[in-house]
Order: sequence, then C-alpha cells, then structure tokens
Amino acid sequence: MRLFASKVSGIGTTSGWPVDLAQDPTLRKSFDLQRTKWGEVPYRQRDRIKSADLLNAPDTEILEVWNTAYLGSSTGQAFSVSGWYQQLYKDVFRGKKLLDVGCGLGRDSVFFAGHGARVTFLDLVESNVRFVQRVCALKQLTDVAFCYMEDLHSLSALAEDYDVIFCAGSFHHAPMEVARMEARALLEHLPVGGRWIQLAYPESRWVLEGRQRFDKWGVSTDGSAPWAEWHDLAKLSQILAPAKFETIMNFEFHNSDFNWFDLVRRS
Repeated sequence: MRLFASKVSGIGTTSGWPVDLAQDPTLRKSFDLQRTKWGEVPYRQRDRIKSADLLNAPDTEILEVWNTAYLGSSTGQAFSVSGWYQQLYKDVFRGKKLLDVGCGLGRDSVFFAGHGARVTFLDLVESNVRFVQRVCALKQLTDVAFCYMEDLHSLSALAEDYDVIFCAGSFHHAPMEVARMEARALLEHLPVGGRWIQLAYPESRWVLEGRQRFDKWGVSTDGSAPWAEWHDLAKLSQILAPAKFETIMNFEFHNSDFNWFDLVRRS
C-alpha cells in the first residue's frame, strides 16, 4: 500500500497525509494524528475545550456540557443541520443495535439511546468515550457499550451483528485510503441488511470554497483538523467496496454545506 495520493476532479494530485500507510496497517499512526484535533469539543456557546479537561468536572457540569451540545444541534436554526435527522431516526433506531463511529460527545447517539436504541459509542479519543460513558451513567442509560479505538485491532471486541453503522461527520476527515481501511474493518460488524448512515461534505462545497488541498481544507473548515475531503456516492461506494449497498437516501442539505447517505447492505 502506498502513501495516499489521488486525482481530484482533474486538477492534479492532492496529497498531504504525513503517514506512510504501508507502515500503518492498523491505522495507529493515522489515528494518533487525528487525535491531535478530535479531543477538542464544543463547550458552552462558541468556546471549545479538551474533553480530557472535562472529566474531573462535577456531574452537573458534565450534564450541562452535553445538554448544551444537544440543544445547540436540535433547536432553532441548528435543526436544519442535525435536529431533523435526530427526529427522523429516533423511532427508526428504537430497539436497533447501533454503532456510533466517532461519537464525540455523543450528541446524537445519547439521544437515540434515550429513545430505545442499543448504542455502542466508538471513538479514537479515549476521553471522548469516557465522557459519554459518564453522561450515560448520569442519564441512567443501561443498554449501552463503549469502545476506545486505539487502532483497528480494537474493533475485534465489537459484536458482529449491528443493525446500523452511524458516521455523523467523521469519515470525511481522513483520506480515502484511510477511510477504506477503516471501513473494511467496520463492515465485518455489519451484516447484510444492515444500514450505513453517513454525514459528509459535498463536492459543491469544496468547489465553492476554492478547491483547496484536503489537508488545507481541513484547517479552513474545522480549525486544526488534519484533513477534510468531499464525498459523493461514487466515492463512498469505493470506500465500502467490495460490499454492495442499495441507496435509500443521498442528498445535499443546509445550502449544500453537508450531504447525507443512508444505504442498506446487500452483499
């Protein structure tokens, strides 16, 4: 496997991932790079804080942080970003076994767990997982599980019969080859009939924002993120191959800031 490089819309080679994937077969080094950003979480209004710094906070503050993150995503103008899918899927997921890949603060999946989903919270930042574990305990959610993804070997502890793999904003923050390696490991836990649901950034947004190299676009879209890459259905199909999926939904939303994929595995 070579260091990631790809052709993007005919403009030349887009590179910049500083990890040789031939030397990173379980993505440990790639995940270490991503950890430099994704331990940072929203905190009150527009502030951000390391989730590790929250773990010593009292219970009331832990709940305040989660409630603020949830309410900020589900009410007012933010409903058009994420509140709509929280309401759309809350009953769909009831009683289903859901794997939240890149759970962060668990803004979406704690909500789904509260409406009867059987959620496993997965994140490559250990303090994010510990934070969500504490929120679930405070909310007395019991049909939940937690997994810190130190590398791809960590996934071996997961069940093999998830109904849904849910990726709300995580997969597009890695090069396609990294995403392909991770997806291949995750798909061992999604049987035929299971759903892959993903939020990403569309090509139209990348074009509008200047067709930046993906390592540079990550910085401009998400602060110090090491990568952001647009996804469409063709790219996602490549990432998930050789598994085959039927498309339920595939559309852009919120003025084409985001796109949404809801797929059912057929082979």
